Amino acid sequence: MKVYKNYDDLPKIKFPQGQEVFISDSTIRDGSQMPGVVMSKSHKLQIFEYLHQMGIEKLETFVFNHRDKEAVRSMLDKGYEFPEVTGWARANTDDIDIVLEMDGIEETGILMSVSDSHIIDKMGLPNREAAEEKYLDALQYAVDHGLRTRAHIEDMTRADNYGFVFPLVEKLIEIDPDCIIRLCDTLGMGIPFVGVDEPYGIPSMVKYLHDEMKIKNIETHVHDDFGLGMANTLAGYWHGANWSSLTFLGIGERAGNTEIEKVVLFLHERIEGFDKYNLEAVTEFARFMEKEIGIRVPRNKAVVGKNIFAHESGIHAAGVIKNPFTYEAYLPELVGGKRLLLIGDSSGTEVLRHKVEETLNELMGVEAKVLKQDPRLKKIQDHIHRLYDQELRVSSISDEELRGYVEKYFMFEPIVESETHEKSNMR
Repeated sequence: MKVYKNYDDLPKIKFPQGQEVFISDSTIRDGSQMPGVVMSKSHKLQIFEYLHQMGIEKLETFVFNHRDKEAVRSMLDKGYEFPEVTGWARANTDDIDIVLEMDGIEETGILMSVSDSHIIDKMGLPNREAAEEKYLDALQYAVDHGLRTRAHIEDMTRADNYGFVFPLVEKLIEIDPDCIIRLCDTLGMGIPFVGVDEPYGIPSMVKYLHDEMKIKNIETHVHDDFGLGMANTLAGYWHGANWSSLTFLGIGERAGNTEIEKVVLFLHERIEGFDKYNLEAVTEFARFMEKEIGIRVPRNKAVVGKNIFAHESGIHAAGVIKNPFTYEAYLPELVGGKRLLLIGDSSGTEVLRHKVEETLNELMGVEAKVLKQDPRLKKIQDHIHRLYDQELRVSSISDEELRGYVEKYFMFEPIVESETHEKSNMR
């Protein structure tokens, strides 16, 4: 009989292809294009430091303006192995020359839009053949000048893959066999289900690139317009992709991108053999993004939301006190979080007792134990219930309020009663 009573009891799964997988961060490139977001040089350097702490392999960035170049130069001067700073360019020699001017950058992405809407309507090219010529010339130019390459196959989930994209990829690989082929789900149209073919099926596209075309490096870059970013990214890994392009908190245009913190957590906790990433700074990273960049993090957001380790319900809180495994999918310290037990209208005696003990320990500096049947505990509980039942309170009891109750019922009230009793006897 299998018993699962702690985190170590739970089995980890394996990717069927058995490949080593990597992450390329796009927070300061694609993420910075999020409406309302402006990143200074210092912002970018701090993000770079957090990604370094996490152990992320690559970071892509723009190098077009002075501020970008200054930030990139400072990153390169750090001399870190991870994340490697890589460039980004449109498919023209002028953009690639700008990347080449940044001494220390050895890889660049090259944008290659492949849907007819992008080729004709956005770029104004006459046909697919003109687009193909443009992309091949750009990649050849980058390779001839010593750069490693990533082909950003934009809007692949709305393109004619068998008729245009896969033949294009074959020609790209002839120029650079090690080119990373980035499958861009630009509008989040991708579907993670096996059996769905073009243009939506992420499994079928990755399998074709991996199994039929024998592409060495396949990367997914998934937008979250339909909320399938995480599912499609993992589907990519599952079927043979060895890279994913992500942003912290999923920031980016429209609904954003797949979240790096979610993918890293899933790899670390659910997939066998992934201990290379460190998540201890991600909660601090999220607070930085809130305070400095202005990104509001929903309280219930996975991994970094303030409610992830907050418990108010009597059943849940009591379970976590006895064994965190009962109601926490992973421990707070794994992601630099902190468990928070809240007192509210659904809280039971156990969580109240636990919080009272904590407060007494802080007030008295000694380890105090409170019995569940302690009448003073019942007085506090009755007082709190009146707030919700009669005064129609709609918020949790703060730690400061609870401290007041503890001082009143556990510290001051007995002293007052004792002094009154002594004076009565003296009469």
